[in-house]
Amino acid sequence: MYDRVLVPTDGSECADHAIDHALDIAAQYDAELRVLSVIDSRDVSHSAPAISPNQIEKTLRERAESVVEAVAERAEEAGVRVVTAVEAGIPDDVVVEYAEDSDCDLIVMGTHGRTGLERYLLGSVTERTVRRSSVPVLTVRGVNGEKGN
Repeated sequence: MYDRVLVPTDGSECADHAIDHALDIAAQYDAELRVLSVIDSRDVSHSAPAISPNQIEKTLRERAESVVEAVAERAEEAGVRVVTAVEAGIPDDVVVEYAEDSDCDLIVMGTHGRTGLERYLLGSVTERTVRRSSVPVLTVRGVNGEKGN
């Protein structure tokens, strides 16, 4: 049923909880785990004037690469085939496009569990991905319903 499972991660506890689920699913179905971290291009373009956008992107890319490599190590320890990627762009756009381009069968994403006005004002990468994806999306709330950062 699942040959390629995509798990986007930003290194948060919420994403980490989703990774647990994605690893379990990938192991059960002998599927390849695709680990994606997205450098939000809006974070780079809205940087402080004293810091060059190139330096900010470099720092964010190094952090993202570290995050996906940590997940890759967990996958390898669990005997799950893994492919990592770091992309730049608008997170939900990148996740949806990556899933389609990589022929992923499932996206597993954490959700911060925001409600009401907070969700309306902040929006949600997960929510936008669910609405736009042609691939099924499994959403995983943070441990004990945590709201994350």
